[in-house]
Amino acid sequence: MEADDLDFDIDAAPDHDEGARSAPHLHVVPDTEIDLVKAERAVADLLDALGVDRTADGLASTPRRVARAYAELLTPRPFRATTFDNDEGYDELVVARAIPFTSLCEHHLLPFTGVAHVGYLPDARLLGLSKLARVVDHFSRRLQVQERLTAQVANFIATTLQPKGVGVVLEAEHLCMSLRGVRSSGTRTVTSALKGLVRDDPRTRAEFLSLAGAQP
Repeated sequence: MEADDLDFDIDAAPDHDEGARSAPHLHVVPDTEIDLVKAERAVADLLDALGVDRTADGLASTPRRVARAYAELLTPRPFRATTFDNDEGYDELVVARAIPFTSLCEHHLLPFTGVAHVGYLPDARLLGLSKLARVVDHFSRRLQVQERLTAQVANFIATTLQPKGVGVVLEAEHLCMSLRGVRSSGTRTVTSALKGLVRDDPRTRAEFLSLAGAQP
């Protein structure tokens, strides 16, 4: 069987929100296109409400720039998660470390940025290596909390590949913590989602956490 015969269309997949609270409008790609004109007006209204002089030098195009920036951050890039037969019977962990990502906190609309360590223990299928990074990017491009993002990446890989185990660790700095409130600059939040043998087998769990740079 050719690899393309089992390509997995991420936009046709389930929401992968197992364990998350029910709020579908925050979890799935919107059915309608982003209205940039309406978004630009809303940004202009916000600046006016905050007492910002939009006639000042450099601010005339700010509403348009902000609308386009948020549209980019909230628009997942479509892709197909190409899988391959595990013809060689590879049975060790596959781990991609330090995948950079940026997402938007759903509480304050401020970014959180960090790295993801994603791995799986193969069974019958292998996933194209670049697709591990694309999965992280896809679920990052929406209003998020880090815990849900971690679970969505793990759930997607588990659903797509049916591997023997999955491990996902995310490390991120949240601007809603470093710029406001407690103003704890430099603090990094770490979340994990472990499934199958990566969760249940002590040796495999320890190996994945070691490869991900975490303590078992």
